[in-house]
Amino acid sequence: MNEKTTAELEQLRGLIDGVDQELLRLLRKRLDLVARVGAVKHAAGLPIYAPQREAAMLAKRREEAGAMGVAPQLIEDILRRLMRESYLNEKDVGFKQIKPDLGQVVIVGGEGQLGRLFGQMLSLSGYRVETLDKDDWQRAPDLFAGAGLVLVTVPISVTCELIREKLTHLPEDCILADLTSIKEAPMQAMLAAHEGPVVGLHPMFGPDVGSLAKQVVVVCHGRQRQAYLWLLQQIEIWGARVVEAEPKRHDDAMQLVQAMRHFSTFVYGLNLYKEAADIDSLLQFSSPIYRLELAMVGRLFAQSPELYADIIFAQQGSEQVICDYLDNYREALELLKTGNREEFIAQFRRVALWFGDFAPQFQQESRVMLQSVNDMKCS
Repeated sequence: MNEKTTAELEQLRGLIDGVDQELLRLLRKRLDLVARVGAVKHAAGLPIYAPQREAAMLAKRREEAGAMGVAPQLIEDILRRLMRESYLNEKDVGFKQIKPDLGQVVIVGGEGQLGRLFGQMLSLSGYRVETLDKDDWQRAPDLFAGAGLVLVTVPISVTCELIREKLTHLPEDCILADLTSIKEAPMQAMLAAHEGPVVGLHPMFGPDVGSLAKQVVVVCHGRQRQAYLWLLQQIEIWGARVVEAEPKRHDDAMQLVQAMRHFSTFVYGLNLYKEAADIDSLLQFSSPIYRLELAMVGRLFAQSPELYADIIFAQQGSEQVICDYLDNYREALELLKTGNREEFIAQFRRVALWFGDFAPQFQQESRVMLQSVNDMKCS
């Protein structure tokens, strides 16, 4: 490169640096404004996530970007990342307390990751939170005596036993709730153990989320719904979406959403291990979609094996669902063994027709995710 070219590049890069610095100042200004909005929302008891406002704002910015010759997806990506950061910051302000006269909250298993997360959210909402774990049950009578809410978040394998043996003498107006990923058996155990308000909750996210904005909490109604409606409102203020379901319908869905999916991921990881696959080499030759798939496998094995054993083994009927999956896999494998390409294409088309409009929707959603994955690659 000659000196003239070098000098010109340096000048242009200096101008770009100046624009980047101005962008940083604008980002700081936007975050400060969002913090002020958050304070107003918290004082009024409004949810931190307003989907209609978000959708309208993104549509408007996309339109404006297109008119300026800027890719609409670019401004949407930037704004979504900014909003995620804003949601993380908003919870530091705290949340409006819906039930000031509740009494204390006792989280059974509160030292676990999910228990700590809900303890943090309840504390940020002004509730007095106590934790009760397996080594300090001598404190239970005193803690339960003043409890307005007892929240159970212990391993699935011991949930029902604990409810039946330890939670039969709660105050009559105390709410008994759980955070278990299966619902039918724990709901039956809670209804049998406690004559007061009962509700089942299943947070559809891991404990490592920074914010509950846009997360889903499944609710299975038990007894005395009016007594715990405030809790659902509190969860919505945190930004989560509440989805109601009957316990059996929930558990049937979880056999596909959780048990089969986690088991399939486990087997895929097990196969990589037994094949002694070189992960570095796989990443070098991976497309963004395979890198994302491999990341999801690695994510599973970075977490507690006991947790996933509980999820898979505790699901009644999960064995049959997984067996059905294995049968379908064998049938598809037979097409490959016999070279039946035409039947493969025919079945592919039948499945695509069954997916209907969801297929192009998922294609668009995955395209955005894959672009983000590709952006994170170092080389």
